[in-house]
Amino acid sequence: MKSLENYILGQWNAGRSMQAPLTDASTGEVFAETSTAGINFSEVLAYGRTVGSPVLRKMSFHDRARRLKALALYLMERKETYYALSSKSGATKVDSWIDIEGGIGNLFVYSSKGRRELPNLPYLIDGKPEGLSKGGSFIGQHICVPLEGVAIHINAFNFPIWGMLEKFAVNFLAGMPAIIKPATVTSYLTECMVRDIIKSGILPEGSLQILCGSVGDMLDHVTSQDVVTFTGSASTGQKLKAHPRLISESVRYNMEADSLNCSILGPDALPTTPEFDLFIKEVAKEMTVKTGQKCTAIRRAIIPAALVDDVAKALKDRLATIKIGDPRVEGVRMGPLASKDQQKDVNEKVMLLRKSCDLLYGGTSDFEIIGGNRELGAFYSPTLLLCAKPFANKEVHEIEAFGPVTTLIPYQNTDEAVALARLGGGSLVGSLVTMDREFAKEVVIRTASQHGRLLILNRLNAKESTGHGSPMPQMVHGGPGRAGGGEEMGGLRGLHHFMQRTALQGDPTTLSFITESFLPGADRPEAATHPFRKNFEELVIGETLTTHKRTITEADVSAFANLSWDHFYAHTDDTSFDGTLFESRVAHGYFIISAAAGLFVDPARGPVLANYGLDDLRFIKPVYLGTTIHVKLTVKEKINQDDREGEKPRGVVKWQVDVIDQTGETVALATILTLVQKKELTQ
Repeated sequence: MKSLENYILGQWNAGRSMQAPLTDASTGEVFAETSTAGINFSEVLAYGRTVGSPVLRKMSFHDRARRLKALALYLMERKETYYALSSKSGATKVDSWIDIEGGIGNLFVYSSKGRRELPNLPYLIDGKPEGLSKGGSFIGQHICVPLEGVAIHINAFNFPIWGMLEKFAVNFLAGMPAIIKPATVTSYLTECMVRDIIKSGILPEGSLQILCGSVGDMLDHVTSQDVVTFTGSASTGQKLKAHPRLISESVRYNMEADSLNCSILGPDALPTTPEFDLFIKEVAKEMTVKTGQKCTAIRRAIIPAALVDDVAKALKDRLATIKIGDPRVEGVRMGPLASKDQQKDVNEKVMLLRKSCDLLYGGTSDFEIIGGNRELGAFYSPTLLLCAKPFANKEVHEIEAFGPVTTLIPYQNTDEAVALARLGGGSLVGSLVTMDREFAKEVVIRTASQHGRLLILNRLNAKESTGHGSPMPQMVHGGPGRAGGGEEMGGLRGLHHFMQRTALQGDPTTLSFITESFLPGADRPEAATHPFRKNFEELVIGETLTTHKRTITEADVSAFANLSWDHFYAHTDDTSFDGTLFESRVAHGYFIISAAAGLFVDPARGPVLANYGLDDLRFIKPVYLGTTIHVKLTVKEKINQDDREGEKPRGVVKWQVDVIDQTGETVALATILTLVQKKELTQ
C-alpha cells in the first residue's frame, strides 16, 4: 500500500503514524494512506515566507506568467497519468477532463493575461493618478504589491486538481507562494500532480508546498500577511472563518461554500422549443457529471407550474439512459460518490428532503451498476424530487444533498420565480433558460444580488456555452450568503486578493520614478536627440521631444475631408454654427492626431520598428482654421517583451502625445505605442 507524502521545507515527508486510509470509490479497496502527524506547521509557513516569497516578489508579472505557461505545457504532456488515477475517485473520463484539463487551462489563461495585460514589473499600478493639489505638485497613485506571507488553500474533495490550480495560478501570478491542503479522501491525485510539478523544476523553491492530511495547528501561526482560502461545506468554512488567529491578525479569508444553486425555466420554454430541451439536458448533466458532486450543480430546478409533468417525464426518460458503475468500464457515464461517508451523507439528506418532497426518480438502492462493488463502493442513483409547495416547505431551500440530487420547484409567475430563487440564501450560480428577454432582464436585475454568477442560456449561445456548472477563470467564482461571501478567479481581479493596495502620495516626478510610469506634472527633460533614434534600453521615462510648429489651414481640412470622406458639417460648412458647440469650421480630430504624428515621427530607419496602437485618445479643445499646433512627445512607460526566435529583440514603448495650441493649451491628448528594437541587434 502506497504512503502519500507531504512536500514541505524543500523535501518529501511521509509524516508519522496515525495514517488515514484512502479507498477506491468503486471497489472500496484501500490503496494508499497519508498523514501530516509530526509536522511543524509553523516551520512550513516560515519556509514559504522566507524562501518562496522573496524570490516571487522580485520576479515580474511576465516572469511569473512564463513559468505558468511552461508548467501548463509540462503537465499536459503527463495528463494520462492523472486520468488513470482520477478514476479511483469515481470520476469518468468526462469528469476527469473537467478536473484535469480544466485545471491546467487555468494556468494557460493566467499566463496569457499576465503577459498581455500586466506590466513587466513586480508590482501593479492600480488605476489612474489623482490630483491632490491646485498646483499639481502633490498627487496620488495607488499601487499593488504582493503580500509577504503564504496563501493557504484548503480545498474540497470533488476537484483535487482544478481546485488546486484555479487558486494557485492566481496567487503565483500575484507573487505569493502557496501551501496546498487537498481534501484527504482524494489527495492522492493532487499529490501525484505536485510530484510532477516539483520534479519539473519550473517553479522557484518554496513557492509550492502540499499537505496531504490534517492542517493541525497551522492556523494558529498565520499572520496579517497570509491569505487563507477555503472550499467546502458552509459549516466547516464558518468555523475556520471564526478562528481566533484569523480574527486577531485580520487575515484575509476567502470562502467558497456549497450552495443551493437554481436553474429557472422561462414561461416561454414550452416542450416544443429548443429551450425546453436545453433545460432538460442541462439539469440532467448537472445531476450526473461528477456524480452531482459540484459546488455549482443545480439543486433546485424552478419551473412553470403548468410544465411540471412535462419536465418530470423528460428528465426521468433522460436519467434512465445513464449507465452507473465503475468509470473504468466501457459505457459507464456516472461513477460512484467519492467515498462511503459521502454516500451516507447524501442518503441522509435525501431522506430529510423526502419529508416535504415527492420522490419522482431514484432514491433507492435498487439500481443496476456495471462493475465495481455494490457493498463496498459508494454508488448512488440519480434522484429527482418534487416540492409541490415550495413556499410552505423551507427544507428544499436549506438542505443540500451533495450528490446526484435535484428537486423540481413550480412557480406561477415571475414574482414567484424570483422569490424562489432568492430563498436559496445566496448561491454560487443561477441560470435562466429562456428566449424571453423581458423575463430574463427582470429575473437578472432582481436576483443578481443573490448570485455570484448568472447564465442566460438559449438557442443562440447553446452551441458554445460552457453551461450552468462551469466557472471560467476569466469570470469571478463565488457568491454571497450561503455561498460563502467570497470571490475567486475573475481574471486579473483575483490577483488583488493576494496583494496589498497602497496609496502613494508625493510629487509627480518622484512617484513617476517609483512607478516607472510618467505621471502628470512630472519633470519632462528635453531629449538631446530625437527619441525615435534611441534603442529601447536608452529611453528614459519622462524624456520629452518638443516639436516644431504647424498652422492648420482651410486647405488641410478640405483635403482631409476628401481623403477620409468625412464631410461632417463642422468641418465643411461655414453657415451652420448657430446653436452648436462651434464658432466656425474646425479641423477633424483625426486629422489633428495625424498631423501630430507628422510633427513627432522621425522618418529615417531606426530602432522604432512599427506603430503598435493608440490608447486614451481625447479631443479636448476645438482646433479652428488658423490654429498653430505643436507636440510634446514624452516617454510614458516601457514594457520589455520576451525575445522570440527569428525576431528582433524588442519592447513596447508607450508615448504620451500632447498636442498644444498657440495659447499653450492642450487640444488633444493620446497614448501611442511603438515596438522599439533593443540595443544589442541595432545596426
